[in-house]
Amino acid sequence: MTAPALTLDLLRLVSRWSLPAAVHAGRFSFFAVDLVRGLADWRIWVPRMFEQTNNLFYGSLFIVMLVAGFAGAVTSLQTGYQFTGQLPLYVAGGIIVQSMVLELGPVLTGLILAGRIGARYAAELGTMRVTEQIDALESLGRSPVTHLLLPRIVAGIVAIPALVMAANAFGITVGYVIAIGSLGLSYADFQTGAHYFFRPLDLYYSAIKSYAFAAAVTVIPCYIGYHTQQGAEGVGRATTQAVVSACVTILVLDTVLTKLILGSAQ
Repeated sequence: MTAPALTLDLLRLVSRWSLPAAVHAGRFSFFAVDLVRGLADWRIWVPRMFEQTNNLFYGSLFIVMLVAGFAGAVTSLQTGYQFTGQLPLYVAGGIIVQSMVLELGPVLTGLILAGRIGARYAAELGTMRVTEQIDALESLGRSPVTHLLLPRIVAGIVAIPALVMAANAFGITVGYVIAIGSLGLSYADFQTGAHYFFRPLDLYYSAIKSYAFAAAVTVIPCYIGYHTQQGAEGVGRATTQAVVSACVTILVLDTVLTKLILGSAQ
């Protein structure tokens, strides 16, 4: 292969990946600007936000509690398997609490909601786009941002952190109950370990992660669903892409926030 042909193939390869990325960056920038502008029309999106918040919170509460309960139980059982006879029993209390608050509660809740809420938002908005309901709304002089996007995004940012905190508390409770049977852990030992390893930064860290994950779970699926094309096939593709993108973003944010917050606190 000649040098000009190799150079041309390289340029094609680079442009194949860079041009779609540039298009999405431009679209997302305009999307973000429209969201900020839409905040001024609070009389439109606030009532719809309360309805979306109610549906999101109560509709997701059972599955979030179920996952958090199993996470707390598994953490307790694995703690007993790995540390029984090697460390004081009160250490198990610290491990259960720290595992749920720092990692399992926020991350598992974010991933579960990325599948449940992210897929729903992307499918709803994608269907509205391909059936021209969004175009009809615009033709009537109504803003899709204030009627469709902001209520969903703000509802997620309000409800998801509350779900994370509920998951933390429920996972810790289930972990303690399981530890009573598997480890013979008393409440005094559990409380001692929880207080010994706990730092106020842990709760702030969990809350910051919950808000970051809430933004990922809502903004990304809304953006992808809002720009869906190519009919029913496009809706299916957008739904899958929204869930995958939200989950990957959650994992990336988890790593970055851990480094920024906990890394600087060491």
